[in-house]
Amino acid sequence: MSSSATFRQGIYQSEFARKVARWLEAMPHPPLAIEISQDRVAAARWTRTGGLDSYAIEALPNGALMPSAVESNIVDAGAVRSAIGGLVSRLHAKDEDVALLVPDPVIRVFVQHFEQFPRSPQEAEPMLRWKLKKSVPFEADETVISYMRQAPREDGVDVVTALARLRIVREYEALAEGVGLNPGVVTSSSLAAITLLDDRQPTLLARVSGLALTTAIVREGVLCGYRCTELPAQNVELTPQMLLEEIFPVAAYYQDTWREGIQSVRVAGLGHRLPDFVGPLEEEFKCEVRSLLHTAVSEGRVSEDVQALADREADGLVGWMLHRS
Repeated sequence: MSSSATFRQGIYQSEFARKVARWLEAMPHPPLAIEISQDRVAAARWTRTGGLDSYAIEALPNGALMPSAVESNIVDAGAVRSAIGGLVSRLHAKDEDVALLVPDPVIRVFVQHFEQFPRSPQEAEPMLRWKLKKSVPFEADETVISYMRQAPREDGVDVVTALARLRIVREYEALAEGVGLNPGVVTSSSLAAITLLDDRQPTLLARVSGLALTTAIVREGVLCGYRCTELPAQNVELTPQMLLEEIFPVAAYYQDTWREGIQSVRVAGLGHRLPDFVGPLEEEFKCEVRSLLHTAVSEGRVSEDVQALADREADGLVGWMLHRS
């Protein structure tokens, strides 16, 4: 499922992640990854044993990149190419495969229930395209698609499906190709970052990147909910109430469907403002609220050599490292 790249969901470590890893066992796992967001690009190279070899981060000018599932994302191509070129130069990358972690709004993710679902991809993909054609703002023949079966809450089968518009994926591939790299994998930053969650109890992820908020819930090997929305304000102006209003629909759906509450909350993308949000979130969900990446480091699920990336909240890059480990 790709254009020139293989478009896949990069999730590993938890039970849900291990299932995805088995599904993706034929996928390339390049040690070089570039994470692209609205305000910066970041890259990391990993050793064969999963340690951090080197990393670099370059800021993007305001408005140079505008994430969208439909419209062109690259507004100032020169600025974005220059930033990625700087990363490539600092990491001495040339003529090699790279994993591209693109902004969450580019890739739409759905969790759907079916009473029966075909085993054959030749039958499954047309069914998914038909069922989702009214849920995505582009035509089915413009879409790259990937899916994974998972255990349902009740009878039948649940299917996690990721879709993106082909020409938008090609925009990001062209950036890598323009600096002499081969985009072997394209996924979204949050699908890579979910790797960092511990899903032994119902855990909610709230991940902010620019104006995008991704909310996901995992529980014992199952992706129970996923939603990417646009926030009403940037990080510096965002209030706890604004964040809660965007998180609430996914949390309420989970509580109604699974008949239990959220037992752990992990947050990413708020930086030094996280303490402002911990109290209101803990009051709402009656459970512990902590930083996604710093918690993974403190609990020993990722090595301490990624502390520099944790401090810069490059959770997608660290998640990719766990996936390829």
